[in-house]
Amino acid sequence: MYDKLFTSESVGAGHPDKICDQISDTILDLVLKQDENARVAIEVMASNRLIIIGGELTTTGYVDIVSAAWEVLEVIGYSENDFTIISNVNSQSSDINQGVDHKDGFTGAGDQGIMFGYATDETPEMMPLPITLAHALALRAEKLRKNKKFKWAKADLKTQVTIDYSNKNPKINTILMSVQHQENYNQKEFFDFIKNEIIHVVSKKYNMNDDFKIIINPTGKFTIGGPIGDAGLTGRKIIVDTYGGMGRHGGGAFSGKDYTKVDRSGAYAARWIAKHIVSAKLAKRAEVQLSYGIGIAKPISIAIETFKTNQVSEEKIQKIVEELFDLSVDGIIKSLNLKKPIYKQISVFGHFGRNDLDLPWEKIDKEKLKKMKKIIE
Repeated sequence: MYDKLFTSESVGAGHPDKICDQISDTILDLVLKQDENARVAIEVMASNRLIIIGGELTTTGYVDIVSAAWEVLEVIGYSENDFTIISNVNSQSSDINQGVDHKDGFTGAGDQGIMFGYATDETPEMMPLPITLAHALALRAEKLRKNKKFKWAKADLKTQVTIDYSNKNPKINTILMSVQHQENYNQKEFFDFIKNEIIHVVSKKYNMNDDFKIIINPTGKFTIGGPIGDAGLTGRKIIVDTYGGMGRHGGGAFSGKDYTKVDRSGAYAARWIAKHIVSAKLAKRAEVQLSYGIGIAKPISIAIETFKTNQVSEEKIQKIVEELFDLSVDGIIKSLNLKKPIYKQISVFGHFGRNDLDLPWEKIDKEKLKKMKKIIE
């Protein structure tokens, strides 16, 4: 696929940007539990000991915004003495609302924009190998921290995996982990635990080589983390959320947005289609681009890219995609059951390739798959 090094990163639940994403999606889920037709676009900014929650919310239900934020912060490991929280949330613009909840009965896109979905046969998750390994490292570190087995570890962390694609079988070239820790700790014991209980466990799980370079906390110390160490914003980790840079990104963030925002729902639909293309063996890699206009129900354009791995023409693949998948906003919402409060669980460790979760855009429709396979018979 490549003849060079390629690197992807992931971050932990205590990363400042991910704290903001989790607060945004927690509020979204709490609203959707009461009102599945709510319109939500919540943005969070965290800096030092101040957290500001803004955006738009139109609902028949009620959510205590500040309490919702504390729900996230307490799980991560913070207390009420750590932050001041300010909420400044308004209702959705009537100009936008009239285009979304259209007078003719259909749902229009909540904004214009382009979305990409990607899939590859490189891993069982149908995700690129670098981001798959980066997420696996972050997930294992978080699980061990939560289980009190990761001594001295705190919530903020970053992982980075470099894969060497120059040979037939890709190899790990470098793994970098930066993990926040308590002030008084045993560095050697801490580093040995990361190497033996996280890095090598994950590399073995994916049957990777063990002769790679390992870098841990390269500055030598990482005690100040989260928003106290660096400002955080909702939607700033969009490459971590998607394909680690290997698949393109339209630019729109996901967290805090309801299903009428095609930045989110369109990207989920594009991933769903790409997975079907690869599962049907129409191509080894597939990237799907969708574009929408605000207030318009159906996509303005659909484009398929298979990177010369296709078994049939891209024109044939696009034709069957257009036949089998309803890509109107209402069609996506119905097909993927997006009115359910399922978003908090994916606000960290990636929105795609999550075999540990029951996500509708990761499921393969057997009937659609059968029809897609027929075009190469």
